Amino acid sequence: MPLSAGSIVLIALVALLIFGPKKLPELGKAAGNTLREFKAATKGLADDDDDDTSKKKTTRQDS
Repeated sequence: MPLSAGSIVLIALVALLIFGPKKLPELGKAAGNTLREFKAATKGLADDDDDDTSKKKTTRQDS
């Protein structure tokens, strides 16, 4: 279920009240770095799966 514009604004205001304007950029940067690392790790897992699948196909064809 996608978030509406009103929901996003409400979340941003609550975050601003909880963490303050000085801490928000640091939190955003940390969240971005975390997402980037997670995406790289999941891509690495998917690439490993693709390699395993191609090795199995090659082995079956060689037999």
